[in-house]
Amino acid sequence: MKHRVTICLVLLLSLTMPASVRGWGEHGHLISGLVAAQQMPGATPRFFRRATKQLSYLNPEPDRWKERAESDLDPAVRSLSPDHYLDLEFVPEGALTTAGDRHAFIEALGKAGRRPAEAGFLPYRILELFQTLRMEFRLWRATTTDAKKRKMIEQRIINDAGILGHFVADGANPHHTTMHHNGWVGDNPKGFSTDNTIHFRFESQFVQTHVQAKEVAPLVGEARVLAKPREEVIAFLQASNSHLEELYELEKQEKFGEATKSEAHKKFAQARLAAGAQMLRDLWWTAWVTSEAKAEARTLTN
Repeated sequence: MKHRVTICLVLLLSLTMPASVRGWGEHGHLISGLVAAQQMPGATPRFFRRATKQLSYLNPEPDRWKERAESDLDPAVRSLSPDHYLDLEFVPEGALTTAGDRHAFIEALGKAGRRPAEAGFLPYRILELFQTLRMEFRLWRATTTDAKKRKMIEQRIINDAGILGHFVADGANPHHTTMHHNGWVGDNPKGFSTDNTIHFRFESQFVQTHVQAKEVAPLVGEARVLAKPREEVIAFLQASNSHLEELYELEKQEKFGEATKSEAHKKFAQARLAAGAQMLRDLWWTAWVTSEAKAEARTLTN
């Protein structure tokens, strides 16, 4: 019963705190989008490579949709919040690999006695947008004689690529992969912080005042085509989760915030933002490369 009460309190808190608490914060998201866009290979279509500023601007967009100033926000909009996280503690064993889509995942959660809002849908939102982007790139390749139509497809590609970026960036923050997303809850043998401002202090206050795009960019590796995007996305989220205790250990050493002095704290944030930018860049690149119709080997880069 205590565990259920704790979960309910955590969920209630996540719905009542400012939208910025549930993402990297505006600054972190802008960095992720910008660095990913700047790292695209030269073989990417020119219109995409020229859209770096727009791809950066769009990265925080899904959080803007949940602006709390809209006091009459429809519950249907509030229900989008689970797309931003995956609390791995609540995911039934094997569900992510066997549940092909979010509906099958919901069914698996139900069988395990879990509600969708407990676990979240982050990997499914990423994969849905990735597949959409790949199909749009394929349509762009096939549209060679209608310049106006091609321009509209380009606008669609940039928009969806930018929105995809938000959710990938969210996944790079360990807080978005755990029930301990805003202070440690439940058993706490290592004495980690239970302060419910840690999420905001880390991803917004600290990143805003300590991290710049030029520091993150050198940490991003070479572009690669993801052979198995689904498995790669799941592994990316699991890898992010593996850094959770490191984040809380750093918090024990010195609180994250505007006045933090520790270089280790800064390197940690830089590394997580770089991991998000790299995965995003690789998903964009994979969507482009694998969008080419097998029966028609053509590459359009103008």
